[in-house]
Amino acid sequence: MSKRRFTEDQIKELLSNPNVSRCSAKSITYSKEFKVLAVKQYYEKGYNDRMIFEEAGFDIEIIGRKTPGRCLYSWRRVYNTKGEERLKVETRGKHSNGGRPKTIGITDSDKIERMKIEIAYLKAENDFLAKLRAAKKR
Repeated sequence: MSKRRFTEDQIKELLSNPNVSRCSAKSITYSKEFKVLAVKQYYEKGYNDRMIFEEAGFDIEIIGRKTPGRCLYSWRRVYNTKGEERLKVETRGKHSNGGRPKTIGITDSDKIERMKIEIAYLKAENDFLAKLRAAKKR
């Protein structure tokens, strides 16, 4: 993520652009329509990343010189692998794999089973470390 911080005036200017759906001091969220339009302009009209963003009304000095290239690269990757519809869906924070395991609403038998697995793992880890210490002493 960029170290760039937007000032209040820059945020107001970015939010006045119809291609921006949200903006904070650290990041810009572009509209779904703009993402699709940008990728199509890149492929169909042969525009480069900077031309697309400047034509859309963005000041490159505010958003950063590398931002158009990085954004377009990731949007093209999604477009090529998952299709146009996937660009229109917000996927940040929606991944099912990752984060803490769910503990709310599980039964006691599930908790016990989870603890048994954890105990077995820790015992195996302790045995491994004991063997490692013994091998170092030799």
